[in-house]
Amino acid sequence: MTAESVEHRHPHWPVPPQDGYTVDDLFTLPDLPPHTELIDGSLVFVSPQRRFHYLVIDLLVNGLRSSLGPDFSVEREMTVVLDERNGPEPDVSVVRADAVTGLDQTRFSAEDVLLAVEVVSPDSESRDRTTKPHKYATAGIPHYWRVEQDGTTGRPLVHVYELDPMTKAYVHMGWHRDRIKVDKPSPIAIDLGTVETRP
Repeated sequence: MTAESVEHRHPHWPVPPQDGYTVDDLFTLPDLPPHTELIDGSLVFVSPQRRFHYLVIDLLVNGLRSSLGPDFSVEREMTVVLDERNGPEPDVSVVRADAVTGLDQTRFSAEDVLLAVEVVSPDSESRDRTTKPHKYATAGIPHYWRVEQDGTTGRPLVHVYELDPMTKAYVHMGWHRDRIKVDKPSPIAIDLGTVETRP
């Protein structure tokens, strides 16, 4: 076995700066894995997706695009810059259409995001239930959906939150199992029962 092949098996991980990484680092560090996020100055690497995860993302992206008009753009797995030390990547985002600058765009500002959606995976439970919604709310994103897998049916269960502008915290507005129908950030109706739950 050559020295080169041994080195290839053990990737060189970047050593974080003393005060942590910034959003600029997130976009300039070479060879980061796809969908790396920045949370509190630390790089967060994403585990391989489960089938449920990508099927639900597909369902929501298609449903949102069918429901929303030309003033909105539905984005999949794009970085949202909350501040200098936080650049999470919601599974789905609804942004103002005028925030879209072109095909080379790599990020959106929090002020352009109207809805952030996270589909919970085993490795992201704490981030999706506590860390990210707190940060999204603090940054002023007005709507947040957290999608869990229903333990009985295997289908998506969508928890809907709305920002209380006085407290900068989300208020739980309800949950949706078979169909999600809401009026904000615009009238939206999506049939959740179409997700394929067979093995």
